Amino acid sequence: MLLSKLLSRIIVGLGLIAHGANLLLLGSGGEPGSPPILDGSTSGLVSDPLEQALVLTAIVITFGVTAFLLALAHRSWAETGLDEVEDDVEDRRIANRWSA
Repeated sequence: MLLSKLLSRIIVGLGLIAHGANLLLLGSGGEPGSPPILDGSTSGLVSDPLEQALVLTAIVITFGVTAFLLALAHRSWAETGLDEVEDDVEDRRIANRWSA
């Protein structure tokens, strides 16, 4: 979905990848049901709060990037009336010049 030319599919694809990464990080956080904070009475295994902090940070960053992409998609739709990312001829010409 990220390689699509439609901005809406790119945004949805980015969201799916971000949620998948968050689930992967949360899944690696430890045994389910173990307390995240020690109260002094538990001597067993506890879940690591680092993964939870990383996921919370990733959620905030994903929200910001998604909001920015939605603003870009809205502006593109307002100016062109299309949801499609056009292939820029000038970018292709510069890329061909540098690769040769």
